[in-house]
Formats: sequence, C-alpha cells, structure tokens
Amino acid sequence: MQFDKSRQLQKTAHQLIPGGCHTYAKGDDQFPLESPGFIARGKGCHVWDVDGNEFIEYGSGLRSVTLGHAYDSVVEAAHRQMLLGNNYSRPAPVEVACAEKLLSFIPAAEQVKFAKDGSTVTTAAVKLARAHTGRDRVALCSDHPFFSYNDWFIATTDVDSGVGVSSREEALLFRYNDAASLDALFDAYPDEIACVILEPARNEEPENGFLESVRDICTRRGAILVFDEMITGFRLHNGGGQAYFGVTPDLSAWGKALANGFSLSALAGRRDLMEVGGLFHSRERVFLLSTTHGAENHSLAAAIATMEVYETEDVVGTLARQGERLRSGVNQVIQASGLGDHFSVQGMASNMYFVTRDPEGVSSQPYRTLFLQELIRRGVIAPSFVVNYSHADEDIDRTVEACAGALQVYKAALENGIEGYLVGDSVKPVYRRFN
Repeated sequence: MQFDKSRQLQKTAHQLIPGGCHTYAKGDDQFPLESPGFIARGKGCHVWDVDGNEFIEYGSGLRSVTLGHAYDSVVEAAHRQMLLGNNYSRPAPVEVACAEKLLSFIPAAEQVKFAKDGSTVTTAAVKLARAHTGRDRVALCSDHPFFSYNDWFIATTDVDSGVGVSSREEALLFRYNDAASLDALFDAYPDEIACVILEPARNEEPENGFLESVRDICTRRGAILVFDEMITGFRLHNGGGQAYFGVTPDLSAWGKALANGFSLSALAGRRDLMEVGGLFHSRERVFLLSTTHGAENHSLAAAIATMEVYETEDVVGTLARQGERLRSGVNQVIQASGLGDHFSVQGMASNMYFVTRDPEGVSSQPYRTLFLQELIRRGVIAPSFVVNYSHADEDIDRTVEACAGALQVYKAALENGIEGYLVGDSVKPVYRRFN
C-alpha cells in the first residue's frame, strides 16, 4: 500500500496549516506513519485516500457521520436547498422547520438555537447558566474527555497555555458515577456553581441512580444541569441520552450526528432559560449565540433529512446490533489469541473503543499505534470501533478478519519487542503540554 500523494500533501499542509489539519484528533500525531494522510472521498462506510487506497472506516468524522458518507437523501436535501442560496439578510423558513423537527425529538426542550460546532453551543450553555444564576463556577465531569475548545474547559487539561487565571479557578471537577464528589463541590463552593455539565454516558453507563442524583443535586443547589449530547444524541436513542435514561436536563447541547456530518450544532432547553437570550423578557440581555453561518440553509436541510431517516428507519437499533456483532467477533479473536490481558473492546455498542496494553499490562500508545498500523495494512481505518448505519455484515466480518491478522502481529510484538514491528513514531495524547 503506497501513500506517496499523501506524503507530499502532508508537507504542503504543514506549511500552510498549524498542525497540518483543522482538528487535533485528525492530526499526523494521532495515526501511524504508514497511514493515509488525506481522504479524497467516501461512500457509506468506505473511504478512498488520495492515493486510491480503499478502506472500511470507523468513527467517521469524529462520530458525526452516523448514516454513512454521502448518504443519498441527506445529500440530495442539502443540494436542493443550496440551489436556493445559503444565507440571506433575514431568517429562512428552513430554520423554523429544522427547529420544529429537532424539538419533536427532545420532549423536554422548548426552544433551540443553532450554531456550527459543539464547542460553541456548550459554551453558550455555560454563559446562559451564568446569566441565569449569577454564579461563575462550572462543575465538569472529569471522566469525559472533551466539552469545548474554549477556556472554561481547556483550563482543566494539560494544554492550558494561553488560558486565563480566572478560567483555571472557575473550573471544578467531579467523577462520573460518583454523586458524592459532585455534592462535595457544592459544599466547598456554596452558591458559586452556575452549572453542572456531563455526557449522560460515555464509556460506562450510569449506576445506582447516578443521573437522577445529579438532577436532584442541581435542583436543590440552584444550578443548571447541562447534558452534552454530542455523542449520545442519535446513537443511544432518537431523543438522546436524556430520553434513553429518563433524566431531564435544563439545557442540552447537540451536534455531530445531527446533520450526518454537515456542520450543525444546537443548544436546546427550557423556554424560561433559552428566552433569556431572546427578545421577550425584561431582564438584562444575554448575547447568547449570534453566528453568521449558524443557520446556514443547506446544513439545516441536511439535518431535517437526517432526522427523517431516524424517524422512518431503525438507525439506533442497527448501530447497536452492528456494534455488538463487531464486539463479539473481535472478542472471539482476542480469546483465541490469548490476548485478553493486553487488548480489549469497551464501551456501549454504538460507541465502542479499544484499549491496548504492553507486556506489563500497562496502557500503551505504542501498541495502539501498532494495532492501527496493522489494521490499515489490512484495509481498515479504526481510531475507534464506532459503527455507522452503512456498516453491513460483510464490512463487520472483514473488519474482524483484519483484527485477527493485526492481533497476530500484536502478539508477536509482545513476545519479541515492538521495535521490530512498528514503523515510525508512536501516536501521542492530544492533551500534552509539549509536542
């Protein structure tokens, strides 16, 4: 497998773009040396790089493509809308239509505001909570890896260069499935916490009424509960994690799968909260969200078409079934190869990931790199094991075969040393203080 065109384009990209791309998770430091640098096109769950190599792809678009690349009805809806123009001096009817459609999926939400990325709407949720409560501090779940590229969250990571002192002081951390750790923050900072933000579920599901406890704590302590539904939305349930687990937040942030990869995000919530950013109140105005391209017409049309597929077809059920098919197949390979102490598949069926460990059983980035490298050599790109609606049984079964081959190399590296098998440098964590 050759990557000559990718190599040349990578050199040019790093001259023009800091990091060589626009999303850190897609960077060259996140993939093996022997991997495609640029994807030219995709259809369903298959992609082709600039050198013409074909791959089965997982985790498409950082989990944003849940139906599949170039999904016909979505692309056609966006194209029809695009022919009418994308942006006017007044709102377009498609804005109202998309708002109605999304709110029909989220029974507890009464108003919605659109933007282009998840960071924008989670940050808007924090601003709204601060305005409503008159408080500044934010309680974040430390077990959930990303909420925003803005300072209120980045202050909690190792990549906090350039973040102001106030942001570092205002961010507070609690643990998932540990309601006592959240309650302790409210004891330590009484009447100072504006909101609590977490994903309804990530790598594990709530236990012992955890989400209900969080809801109760926020209600008793006068804080706003925000669910980040970027991943749980349109994967766990058509109505997101809040519908799946039956716990209602005050505000929720949506994106990724909302428009099957088209750029669209949304902040949804109670009318009395959302309207603080509107015109029909006598309080101080809140500059909530005002983005030039937030209601770009073709993305809204794509979102409506995406939601129509969810209404008429069992997308969520298919994601769960295909995820379980993949998990079962890979687990059989792991058992057969005796690698249970060194490689595992974890997470919910529609949002799985794999864990790689070295000979001592310690979580290992070099062995992750080796596994990625060997999958790519066998025609699979899988930074995670996140399926989309277009993964057919044949794709899953081919992926299991690729994993079998990759894990044989993995086993040999465990026995003989990784140096003889890994080409190039190891991948690195995104959150690191130095390159």
